[in-house]
Amino acid sequence: MYDTLLVTFLLAFGLAAAVSPLAIKLAPRIGAMDVPRDRRRMHNKAMPRFGGLSIFVGSTVSMLAYLSFDERIIYIVIGGVLIYLLGIIDDIRGLSPKLKFIGELAVAMVMYINGIRIEFITNFFGQGNSQLGDVLCFVVTVIWIVGITNTINLIDGLDGLAAGTSAIISLCIAYAAYIHGTYETAGAMLAIAGGALGFLPFNFYPAKSFMGDGGSLFLGFMLANLSVLGTVKSATLLAVAIPVLVLGVPIFDTFFAIFRRLINKKPIMGADRGHLHHRLMNLGYGQRRATLMLYGITAIMGVAAVLFSRGLYVESGGLVAITMMYIYIFLTDAHHTLPQIKDEPPEEEDK
Repeated sequence: MYDTLLVTFLLAFGLAAAVSPLAIKLAPRIGAMDVPRDRRRMHNKAMPRFGGLSIFVGSTVSMLAYLSFDERIIYIVIGGVLIYLLGIIDDIRGLSPKLKFIGELAVAMVMYINGIRIEFITNFFGQGNSQLGDVLCFVVTVIWIVGITNTINLIDGLDGLAAGTSAIISLCIAYAAYIHGTYETAGAMLAIAGGALGFLPFNFYPAKSFMGDGGSLFLGFMLANLSVLGTVKSATLLAVAIPVLVLGVPIFDTFFAIFRRLINKKPIMGADRGHLHHRLMNLGYGQRRATLMLYGITAIMGVAAVLFSRGLYVESGGLVAITMMYIYIFLTDAHHTLPQIKDEPPEEEDK
């Protein structure tokens, strides 16, 4: 089994690295170019954004080659193909946030129908309330899949941030799954990590290619669904808590973004410069250092998740507290003891 897991990772890594140069050449021919049009962009020239192809090919081929013994992984791969195509259409043609959201909901429902579910919700209420449990199981599963799919998309704002963060998350879940004997989840997560890391040299600052919505939606979708398979062999709170912990930083950033946009009366599916990575840039850190700092706190949460899975709750809680301290530092500056949430009014130009 160890050899199979290693080959799964290496195959995904090698394929992603090999396909990346091809994706860079294809991007301008199919119109998958990211042209900076607003102040949110961190680049000042048109960049190919078809790099998600390398992650998709590396991860998918590796999973199908070595992990086809679990039919749920086959269903997840099919869903990954659908969500990747949705992202590619958005990259090339452009989709409205509402239409993209409807597409994500539809794919999430397909996953639920095919048995990809957060079963703990049903088990928690017991047999006496099975109907209520089933409804909650459906709602929570769909919200989880759509939510995590979009968290990776939202953090894809700095060179290498989404790819590196996804790789760290995948490796941590893979390790937790491995030590608990859920080798299917471990292997699938290693395929995702290999695909992301194979693309990372082309995406880390200064980037030669962006993954685009195709890549970020695919990564988020696969992380959401594969983590639902579970890292432990029982439907308990432990199985739910592990992915929540390891995805803690992007989850927090997403909830903070939603809260911020509601306070400022802006569309929830819109965009702004209030994410953690934007705030680090505003504090004077360059893209490389800001990205490495966010890698670090993601890794801390990943280690906390692994410790939690082994019953070391005090140690896990200590690492979570350290992460919260760093997030507080990232959200504030010398002039504000609390995070600045309300947008400042634009300065009037001198006449």
